[in-house]
Amino acid sequence: MKTLLENSLPFTSWLIVGIGWLGLSSPALAALGGDVTSVAADQAHMKASIEVKQSEGYEVHALQAPGGTVVSEYVSPSGRVFAVAWHGPFFPELHQILGSYFQQYSAALQAEKKPHGHRPLNLEQPGLVVQTGGHMRAYFGRAYIPEMLPPGLKVEEIK
Repeated sequence: MKTLLENSLPFTSWLIVGIGWLGLSSPALAALGGDVTSVAADQAHMKASIEVKQSEGYEVHALQAPGGTVVSEYVSPSGRVFAVAWHGPFFPELHQILGSYFQQYSAALQAEKKPHGHRPLNLEQPGLVVQTGGHMRAYFGRAYIPEMLPPGLKVEEIK
């Protein structure tokens, strides 16, 4: 008769391997500052339809989620996401679309003297600008890397 430890060892081994694979297989997302080749991962994550529009000096990849929120990713000719914008009934997953800039965004929010709550936000940090606003079922916002903006692009065009 096998002991409980002997019976659970194969299960435990597979569990550890499975957890390890989950940790290694996080999706590459076309987050702010990221690469355009991962836009498809964002589309799959959001279960969104996509429309690509060409503009002078950049492309806009508009991802529309089933809930109605649209996330637009602005891509430079070099293939980098220099800005993201959103509008719709639901706030997008900022951790996903801000990518590595999410830490800077979070730290800046915590450093503010007054709590963010539901008021509009205009956060200007070195290397990152995040602006949000709206109300229930009508949210909007944008985030961009000022140094990466193409020449001639006005910030107001990021929407």
